[in-house]
Amino acid sequence: MNQVAPRKLLHSKWTHTQPVNKEKHFAVTKVEFDEDGKVILCELQAVMSKRIQAINWRDLKDSTTWRQGWQ
Repeated sequence: MNQVAPRKLLHSKWTHTQPVNKEKHFAVTKVEFDEDGKVILCELQAVMSKRIQAINWRDLKDSTTWRQGWQ
């Protein structure tokens, strides 16, 4: 399980273990918080295609799908 701190998500880099359409490396480009400090939006941008997708930030904790950094 990856250790992920919500306050340190922005600009973090991630590698998807099962690339789709040659999209393997991603960077977190946007994180929004509510009044209580909980993450309400997390967007990843693919490095190759620049495609942006919103994900549940807790999915990044799954080390079988995501690895921290670009590998």
